[in-house]
Amino acid sequence: MKDKFYNYILKLQDTITSKLEHIDGVAKFQEDLWERPEGGGGRTRVIENGAVFEKGGVNISAVHGALPESMQNYFGVKDVDFFACGLSLVLHPKNPMVPTVHANWRYFEMYDKNGTIVDQWFGGGQDLTPYYLFDEDATHFHSVCKKACDAHQPTFYDTFKKKCDEYFWNTHRNEARGVGGLFFDYCKADGVMDMNDWYNFVTEVGDNFLKAYIPIVTKRKDLVYNGLQRDWQEIRRGRYVEFNLVHDKGTLFGLRTNGRIESILMSLPPHVQWRYNHHPEPGSEEERLLTVLAQPKNWIE
Repeated sequence: MKDKFYNYILKLQDTITSKLEHIDGVAKFQEDLWERPEGGGGRTRVIENGAVFEKGGVNISAVHGALPESMQNYFGVKDVDFFACGLSLVLHPKNPMVPTVHANWRYFEMYDKNGTIVDQWFGGGQDLTPYYLFDEDATHFHSVCKKACDAHQPTFYDTFKKKCDEYFWNTHRNEARGVGGLFFDYCKADGVMDMNDWYNFVTEVGDNFLKAYIPIVTKRKDLVYNGLQRDWQEIRRGRYVEFNLVHDKGTLFGLRTNGRIESILMSLPPHVQWRYNHHPEPGSEEERLLTVLAQPKNWIE
């Protein structure tokens, strides 16, 4: 399973980066191959200063070795070895009318000292973070997510949307990071789904990512914006940074397993503002966004 999924994310990275370069039309992805001293490595691809994408990363990694003590405590296990692989992406467009997007699809195994698998699971998801809210964009993104879920289990969309709303919640700000999407973790064999079933589900979500995001980019990338709207984008990006550094489990796992720091922090946008006690104008589009982010919303009737 680990070889099967790793080969899948290798191909998915190629598909996604090729499409994003085509959409941008100017910038190309820079590729870095890296190795982790304890075992494994990855292929980082970063795009910067493009016509559409100000910064973005589409990274894959496959790391293995002894599970560090801090992560043993986190998982509630003793002395075990692990294997983890996944694709993680974050795209920060230049135009504030185009939303930031994040996605991740991953697979994890744990072994005893005899090399026997003692646990295995899939995880992942994708979510949208707009700066100016176009309701039809959020509906489109969620509709593609729902269609991918419905192909496997009718309960998946509602379940994983709710988990996404709960996970991407900036508790210290009491607001959502964005308009959500899907989030799933610890997807293990049970009486309904075996590991091949989970593989098929996770790869279906991954295969539909571009259908969820690219039409939104195409529709919004050439819209006119002004300096005040750019300021708002950078202020909201500050909240994105806060979530990733304070709450995000993927960032925590990477830092605690001696992952490559440049790859872990590629999710951070290049231009950000933190303004003291900033509040948007009453009745503005900026205030409307905050109102929506204060309470998870059902985007599909």
